[in-house]
Amino acid sequence: MRAFVLDDFGVPPRLAEMPVPMPQTGEIQIHVQASSVNSFDSMLVAGWLKTMYPHEFPVVLGKDFAGTVTKLGKGVDEFQVGDRVFGVVVRPRLTDGGGFAEYAITSASFGVATVPEGLSLDVAGVLGLAGSTAAVAVDSIGEDAEGSVLVSGATGGVGVFVVQMLAARGARVIATAASEAGADMVRELGAETAVDYRDDMSARVKKLRPSGVDAVVHLAGDAVELAELIVEGGVLASPMHIEPMQMRRRDIDIQSVTAQPDRQLLQWLAAEFNRGNFRVPATRTYQFDELGEALSDFASGKTGKLAVALR
Repeated sequence: MRAFVLDDFGVPPRLAEMPVPMPQTGEIQIHVQASSVNSFDSMLVAGWLKTMYPHEFPVVLGKDFAGTVTKLGKGVDEFQVGDRVFGVVVRPRLTDGGGFAEYAITSASFGVATVPEGLSLDVAGVLGLAGSTAAVAVDSIGEDAEGSVLVSGATGGVGVFVVQMLAARGARVIATAASEAGADMVRELGAETAVDYRDDMSARVKKLRPSGVDAVVHLAGDAVELAELIVEGGVLASPMHIEPMQMRRRDIDIQSVTAQPDRQLLQWLAAEFNRGNFRVPATRTYQFDELGEALSDFASGKTGKLAVALR
């Protein structure tokens, strides 16, 4: 099968022919048709995750997947061959079952759900990791999700979902953007205001909210600087593992965000997108032989969700 693999940390990944992986006990094999690029992929290539996850080279990249179940491992009764499924690759170690391949392997009990009738695999393929991260981030700020919220990194793959989820809760969203196109996009997704993070963003936010914002969803930028914009007792939510001791502020709540793509959350995401309550602002869909370009574009900060077609 074709797969996009990493032979070692810090070296460019490559398109390669690999054996088709087989599911172990409690796993399923998926014929992948759609995926997307996430920060996990770029961090893995750079070697930033090498001490965090057991791995065995070559590692097939890609956490997201959407496709059709083709084989069941021993003990699997949640799915049947032929089911359309999507989610996040979950395995004991990083190895040959990633989503940037014709076939992926994942746990049948966590990180996977069926794709409802009416939802395309192309849409489902971009929801897993970014969608679940966004949902956890919004939930982590609690009632402040209905107040004024600054979203830094709003034009990225997670940010475009956070903006929509906050707007759906009635939040007054201030979203960062670095271009007119990016500003237009976040406003279309529900942001009340867009601010250019390159042009004294703190001053702009303080002018908009002199007393401070109720919460910040930190997806990019300097967390210490962003924390200064929060009201006393407010919340900073971040998937970037910010330690409270790093912050000057001691009067705000620091929430560490980790994606939890359980079946219930994935089903909720699929239902919301299927109803049209949220949408995927995919900037571009990359083909198999364009995955190297996709990772480069992601690293350069290309706006929107970067989708991948693996047909």
